[in-house]
Amino acid sequence: MPKVKKEKAGKASDSQGIVFNKSFGQHILKNPLVVNSMVEKAAIKSTDTVLEIGPGTGNMTVKLLEKGKKVIACEVDPRMAAELTKRVQGTPLHSKLHVMMGDVLKNELPYFDCCVANMPYQISSPFVFKLLLHRPFFRCAILMFQREFAERLVARPGDKLYCRLSVNTQLLARIDHIMKVGKNNFRPPPKVESSVVRIEPRNPPPPVNFTEWDGLLRIVFARKNKTLAAQFKSKSVVGMLEKNYRVHCSLNNKAIETSFNMKAKLTELLVENELDLKRARLMDTDDFLALLHLFNSNGIHFT
Repeated sequence: MPKVKKEKAGKASDSQGIVFNKSFGQHILKNPLVVNSMVEKAAIKSTDTVLEIGPGTGNMTVKLLEKGKKVIACEVDPRMAAELTKRVQGTPLHSKLHVMMGDVLKNELPYFDCCVANMPYQISSPFVFKLLLHRPFFRCAILMFQREFAERLVARPGDKLYCRLSVNTQLLARIDHIMKVGKNNFRPPPKVESSVVRIEPRNPPPPVNFTEWDGLLRIVFARKNKTLAAQFKSKSVVGMLEKNYRVHCSLNNKAIETSFNMKAKLTELLVENELDLKRARLMDTDDFLALLHLFNSNGIHFT
């Protein structure tokens, strides 16, 4: 859920008298059409366990409970958890609800088949990667994000918003933009526009060391409009890669050539493979995989 505007002391933020907590980024999705659409896009089966992040007062939770076998609602605010529990108490849905209290980034995620959430926007990036690295694999996730963040997730090479986030997430999942959601669909209205995306993890995941992969992307996207030749001539980059090279040689009992020159080696590899004039903003996932393989096969590592 997006960041909340500051409330006057003692002023209730909804008809139930609950004052929303700014630090938790609480905004309630009030439009039933948007709620229903998100639930439908998840294609929940009667045997599914559904994970929901930031259930709030339960507008979406109730719909999820009606569709699935079990809903695990992760909530950090005890007041919201109590409101949610009260809402289904005495109904057949009560036995299907499990409220998990605490910070979802700090807690281990339980088993689930799909995830549906209108979540706090300030945890969007770390939660997406926590989700994508979760095992066992889930089937899909339908998530509400701030519009710009959602557009970064689905951005393609050449797009203005194409960045390290785009490439990292698209390596691990198929991501589709489902719909735009305006400010007035929330109570109280946020300052930003929102979007819903569908995420399906790639199973099996690509055979790549994600730490090495991300290390490469951090370098090339530091200045995504510069050529790779320029990026890998940087003194700090050359120094870091040379240090890594020496560490890997030491760990593998491999002698280091006295005439070895990391800067010259990087330039040679890029020129020989016609990669020197490539720019990160125009490269796709396959291009980066090929670049990482080229460097690793020549003893150059990013961790």
